Amino acid sequence: MLPIELLLPTLLLGVLLDRWLGEPRRWHWLVGFGRLAGWLESRLNRGGGRLIGVLTLLLAVLPLPVLLLWLHLQWAGQPWLQALLAAGCLYLALGGRSLVEHAEAVAVPLHRGDLAAARKRVGWIVSRETASMDERQVSIATVESVLENGNDALFAALFWCLIGGAPAVILFRLVNTLDAMWGYKTERYHRFGWAAARLDDLLGWLPARLTALSYALAGDTRTALRCWRDQAAACASPNGGPVMCAGAGALNAQLGGTVIYHGKAVEKPPMGSGRWADGAAIDGAIRLLRRSLVLWLVAVALFSLPWLSGGTL
Repeated sequence: MLPIELLLPTLLLGVLLDRWLGEPRRWHWLVGFGRLAGWLESRLNRGGGRLIGVLTLLLAVLPLPVLLLWLHLQWAGQPWLQALLAAGCLYLALGGRSLVEHAEAVAVPLHRGDLAAARKRVGWIVSRETASMDERQVSIATVESVLENGNDALFAALFWCLIGGAPAVILFRLVNTLDAMWGYKTERYHRFGWAAARLDDLLGWLPARLTALSYALAGDTRTALRCWRDQAAACASPNGGPVMCAGAGALNAQLGGTVIYHGKAVEKPPMGSGRWADGAAIDGAIRLLRRSLVLWLVAVALFSLPWLSGGTL
């Protein structure tokens, strides 16, 4: 949707804004959207089926991307305005700096032996119970969060900005947020949240595999590809499986094991290879995320070069 020669500047500006500013401390737009979505769900989810869920999703998600599409079309003859709009929306959709800060907030107390503080901090980024976690479980939860959210909060946003500019990246982030709110297989959400979960899977399918590939290229490539091939199918998430298996293999770390969700023990399949994840693996996951981001930007730059030099692809 954007001119090819503006793709790299758009991504760089969005990434730099995320790096410099981080997520808003107050008045975060996704928090506001979450409140709206919660209000709609509380009034429309009266034991209805999938159709009500589909209609509620459309009501919550469509207005902002449609407005952004209208703006983009209004600026059809002004590509730099389109690019600035896309970069601003990309910044709003990214959570790379926040993700790294939350991971470091777990790693630092782990390195100094303060397990209680590490448990508290990991509880801010995962939905599993953390009060009785040991050091290994805290490390595994943090590494899994970095790898999986690296896809949702960074690379998938970059992908949809490349594909469709401002409307596409905001549409993806809104659907991803609704999946996090409604995509549970509980009595309340199993049917109502079906559309949000399926649409998030669809929008995330290709970005997740590109993320898994970038993790593999940025780490132990052979082990990452083997773990992706052999282990991903056993994971519950069709997109999270490739991302976490490839990422764990790239780190030569093992993830999975017993996890407590809402008082119930769940046995997650093995992901990765080698030693169990520890505090050092958290540091490694952050470095893997950063190296993968460099790979994405270099790939976009190489794709853009013939256009920048006045040639053709």
